[in-house]
Amino acid sequence: MSQQLITESQQVTSAGVTITNLSKSYGDNQVLDNISINVKPGSVTALIGPSGSGKSTLLRCINLLETPDEGTITVGTTTVEAGTRVSDRALLDLRRQVGMVFQSFNLFPHMSVLRNVAFPQEKILGRSREEAEERALTLLDRVGLREKAHQHPDRCSGGQQQRIAIVRALALNPRAMLFDEPTSALDPEVGLEVLAVMRELAAGGMTMIVVTHEMQFARDVSDHLVVMADGHIIEEGRPAEIMANPVQERTRRFLSAVLER
Repeated sequence: MSQQLITESQQVTSAGVTITNLSKSYGDNQVLDNISINVKPGSVTALIGPSGSGKSTLLRCINLLETPDEGTITVGTTTVEAGTRVSDRALLDLRRQVGMVFQSFNLFPHMSVLRNVAFPQEKILGRSREEAEERALTLLDRVGLREKAHQHPDRCSGGQQQRIAIVRALALNPRAMLFDEPTSALDPEVGLEVLAVMRELAAGGMTMIVVTHEMQFARDVSDHLVVMADGHIIEEGRPAEIMANPVQERTRRFLSAVLER
């Protein structure tokens, strides 16, 4: 991975993310219950825990793809409070600051790789087509995918598609990045390509919140580890300490199941 990708990520000052007393329900199903997390600027927080613990819903609440019932979300100097009307301007401001990478890539199948990366820049940042495509080509080159620019996503491998998705988010100059199990749909060897890009972003000082089952990444790259179960945070702290000596029995069972796969 090129060191120049790190330079690109440093052109925008990373922002902290503060989540305070966040709750979310779907009918009688309480998915998130009074969640509070403080992510420092330039740090990496890994979210781990069993399926159904609320990790993905938490990410989707941060950029308001889901509307929380209670609590506040602050990214940099932008604060959104649940229960109050969010103006279009505040919503756009929040989403400009927070890039998100999904498990399923979410690329536009009818567009070339180049247009997948350029089109959001034109719509969200108001860049000209020429400027947006120039930045897209620069970033694709830096992750080794410039030759794929004029192909459609279905001509790319899963690992290549996920790297394209990361570049698409990075092209919008986010101040923080959210990753929702970005390697879970990939073969382990292919997933390493994606993790390499994420390691470069972390090394470059990008604020990152990562939902992951990649325990080595969580231990070696993240600064803070948050363990969730049943919509609650059950344990958090230094990754190496939690993995070596978890306090909660629920954490011990989860780590044992994951590490023995």
